[in-house]
Amino acid sequence: MSDKPQQQITNDEVDLGQLFKLIGNAFDRFIRFIYSILKGLFSLLIYTLKPIIVNFKIIIIVIIVMGVLGYTLDKLKPKKYSSSMLVKPYFDSKYQLVNTINYYNALLESEEYGILSDIFTLSEEDVKQISSFEINPGPETENEQLLHYHNFLKSIDSTQALDVSFKDFLENRSVYAGDFFEIKVSSLKKDIFPKLEDGLGTSFTNVYSEKKMKKRDSVIIIQKQNILQQLNEVAALQDVYIKVLEEESKSAPTEITIGGEGLALNKDRTQTREFELLNTEIRLRNELKELDKQKVEEDVFFDVISSFQRVGSLESEWYQKYKFILPALGFVLLCLVYLTRKLVRYVVQYEA
Repeated sequence: MSDKPQQQITNDEVDLGQLFKLIGNAFDRFIRFIYSILKGLFSLLIYTLKPIIVNFKIIIIVIIVMGVLGYTLDKLKPKKYSSSMLVKPYFDSKYQLVNTINYYNALLESEEYGILSDIFTLSEEDVKQISSFEINPGPETENEQLLHYHNFLKSIDSTQALDVSFKDFLENRSVYAGDFFEIKVSSLKKDIFPKLEDGLGTSFTNVYSEKKMKKRDSVIIIQKQNILQQLNEVAALQDVYIKVLEEESKSAPTEITIGGEGLALNKDRTQTREFELLNTEIRLRNELKELDKQKVEEDVFFDVISSFQRVGSLESEWYQKYKFILPALGFVLLCLVYLTRKLVRYVVQYEA
């Protein structure tokens, strides 16, 4: 009987030993796996740095030569200037604006300088100095973006709205989404920009926007007529109430009643609503004022929030400078030549 518990204990110790051995083997394999990855990365780094260190003289010479060549080209190439104008379109004229800007760029690419000369009332020599037109959404605060986002969610199905985050909404917005637009012009002539504003003003005019403006004006006229008619009715009621009150003040008897602790004078009066009529008149006049305000504020197809600068800003982005582009290009070409030589040598020496 005593041998069985002892045998059971021995078996348990063997099982635990095997378990610990399996755990140890697994841990060793994991360590070897991590080591192989680190060793591979280290070898990759060494194989990458080795040709650079061995050929550093050639690399430095090529980079210096390409840098000098790029610096020379930067000095020789004409300077480019840019300026921006911020506008706010009305009556959906923003669609025409975007299409017209694309049309201007197409005319520049096809060198139709005569058409652009007629549009902007400039000489063809001045038009040839224009490099490009660009249109971008204008600046917006985060509150304005959130307002557009909530309006967008209201316009779609509630189940679809759950899948559209605020970040996704901003990333997928079209150029037509905003209320303000930035028109950017690049030119080789630094003082041409103010001369372009009159021509760009014609970019907003189209038949659809003109019809929408006329419809808005017609609706405002109808609304004003209705409000003026209501004001006349309110004035007529006020006159009636005033006459009633005047007649009551002359003819209504006065009664003396004794009750409680004092003496009270009572006069029969007709219930009138002068205060309600006054509030109605104020509300109608405010509505009339808002209609006149809307007509004054939106009597054009666009408003210029900020005009072009008299003198454009010099464009000097680093990625547009040859003194940075050519050295990087030279280094890439050296790497390609080195890899090509290695590949050719490997193929020639390869034996199946």
